[in-house]
Amino acid sequence: MNGIRSYAVKKGIDQFTLWKDERPLLGHLDMELTERCNNNCIHCCINLPPGDMTAKKKELSTEEVKAILADAAALGALSVRLTGGEPLLREDFEEIYVFARRLGLKVLLFTNATLLTPNLVDLFCRIPPLVEIEISLYGMKRESYVAVTRTPGSFEAAMRGINLLLKKKVPFVVKGALLPSNKEEIDEFETWASTIPWMNGPPPLAIFYDLRNRRDSEEKNRIIKKLRPSPGGALDILARRREAYVAEMKEFCSKFTSPPGKRLFTCGAGAGEGHVDAYGNFQPCLLLKHPDTAFELKNETLKDAITRFVPELREMRAENPSYLSRCACCFLNGLCEQCPAKSWMEHGTLDTPVEYYCEITHAIARYLGILDKAERTWEVKDWMERLEVFTGKDLKQE
Repeated sequence: MNGIRSYAVKKGIDQFTLWKDERPLLGHLDMELTERCNNNCIHCCINLPPGDMTAKKKELSTEEVKAILADAAALGALSVRLTGGEPLLREDFEEIYVFARRLGLKVLLFTNATLLTPNLVDLFCRIPPLVEIEISLYGMKRESYVAVTRTPGSFEAAMRGINLLLKKKVPFVVKGALLPSNKEEIDEFETWASTIPWMNGPPPLAIFYDLRNRRDSEEKNRIIKKLRPSPGGALDILARRREAYVAEMKEFCSKFTSPPGKRLFTCGAGAGEGHVDAYGNFQPCLLLKHPDTAFELKNETLKDAITRFVPELREMRAENPSYLSRCACCFLNGLCEQCPAKSWMEHGTLDTPVEYYCEITHAIARYLGILDKAERTWEVKDWMERLEVFTGKDLKQE
């Protein structure tokens, strides 16, 4: 009980925003505490050097972070994701974490685990985050791991952090990135991950790597593009458990596939969720760094962003003729990685088709038998009937 008293604050039910309105304005908040990272991963879309003082000076102060967290809780948020970069680089991380938990927020931590310390893990024991920590792991051997992170000692540091969590029984899960240096270790990785008590299945694997979302380095983008698998190579990975994959795709296609029309934001970006970057900009998602889709919070409030900015943003329409003739008419839009954020990273616009994701989606559709070899998704007229045959459901009644 002593640990609980150190961070819990009692509130009357009439003081809690969630019970005042029909539904809260905000359910979840993402906070990117820094874009800096102590690793230098070859595939990363955002990492800056840990000693980048220009970036550090622009980051939100401790009090500014706290103010945003308090606003989020007041708007009804029940959880916050602390991410980066590497969020544990912040000297004030523990203070921010405890403040978030005192607000009653569940805290989802995204980390590479290399900066976990006994004191920090003890803090997680005393004040549990209430949701599993998510750890990115880049190989099962020192050589393959460092080939990704380009940081000597990172493998040992990550394993040391993971072992600290295991020893103290702090819940965590792992995820990976399939890259040339570790692709032969996928079975070993999955076998090892299955021994982690809180894993409910195979670890997620990133394979479609995003370009730099600040559009800050063409050289890094060239490296990232070389790491991306071909459509055939991607299918080999995605469908390596054929029955499970096809079943998953049937369920997905029954819910999330239809032509989007001119609307740019067909996902849930900004709807019930908030995303704040390291410098105090509210965004529809953390990948989308386009200046026209950012709302500066230093002179405005989180409520302003949600009630004024997000509705306008979600009404944005595509204007690019190529997008309108292809993506707007594509019945497999939900299956495709194409979105305003991907378009921004690849082209510097919000509505330019990304050929790579288009090729991947067509390959998947042909593998699933939804599309013939010579067809393009935006040309298919009987798409509803095809999806009904594939999913075995009457989608008109769904």
